[in-house]
Amino acid sequence: MIVIIPALIGILLGAFTAKRRGGKTADILQYAVGYGIAFALVGVILTITLDKMLAGPVY
Repeated sequence: MIVIIPALIGILLGAFTAKRRGGKTADILQYAVGYGIAFALVGVILTITLDKMLAGPVY
C-alpha cells in the first residue's frame, strides 16, 4: 500500500505545478495525472524492493 501515498503526492504536486505555471483546467488535470502515474510507479518499485529485501531467503 506504499503506492497510494506517492500517487497522491504526485497528483497534488502536478496540480500545483500546472496552476503555478498558469495552466487552464485541462492542463492542471493532465499534469496531475502525469505526476500521479510517475510517482505511483516509483511507489511500486519501492514496494517491490522493500518486499524483496524484507522477505526471508527462499529455499
